[in-house]
Amino acid sequence: MGKQRVYRQSLGNRHLSGYRVCVKETDLWVQTEKPLEAKVREYVLRYRGYIEACIAAAPDFLSAMRPIPLSGPAPPIVRDMAAAARAADVGPMAAVAGAMAEYVGKDLLADSGEVMVENGGDVFVKLDAPFTLAIDAGPSPFTNKIGLELDASAGPLGVCTSSATIGHSLSYGQADAVCVVSDSCALADATATAIGNRVASADDIDRAIVFGREIAGISAIVVIAGNRIGVWGNTSVVPLTHGK
Repeated sequence: MGKQRVYRQSLGNRHLSGYRVCVKETDLWVQTEKPLEAKVREYVLRYRGYIEACIAAAPDFLSAMRPIPLSGPAPPIVRDMAAAARAADVGPMAAVAGAMAEYVGKDLLADSGEVMVENGGDVFVKLDAPFTLAIDAGPSPFTNKIGLELDASAGPLGVCTSSATIGHSLSYGQADAVCVVSDSCALADATATAIGNRVASADDIDRAIVFGREIAGISAIVVIAGNRIGVWGNTSVVPLTHGK
């Protein structure tokens, strides 16, 4: 099953069932009103199949660091990844974790009114009440001391995080955490990568946020580098109690 991801402890909703589903490199933490592991696995296999078929037909889709055009028709998840890459000026695989969380999460809404799907720090969420999401910023003193106040009761949200100091995110910058909120989880994922690439030091936080907020569909951004933080958009950053 691989290494446990300790930041998942901050995604607890006690009224929901929580469970882990792993398929190849895809490692999801899912919360629904009842256990739906078999359906999650079915959805992951479906969407991985679409993405793997695209890569087999066009290997550049996997390795490109910049947007690439799609030739011919493609499944919606592939089109969304390509569109997010164009909007953020990154390669399409920068959106893969968010896209997978989003597509699996939306399918689960057919069986559960509340859903949270976390995929490598990228979260698709639909909850009936406002919630606070803790931020893991690696070596920064802000890690698990602050959280984002968000409301996904009116519709699902994507909350995606890129980091140069923790996790598996590919980043050309030095940000400890870039959190981006959008109605599109794929767009939030790609944008978090693009913003993170622009943070070589804490002095770049403001300029990186200016870049990100110009991307249509982005509703909130938080950038953390060391002991400095920048915040923009439709969210509040709040202290967490009990160090969580």
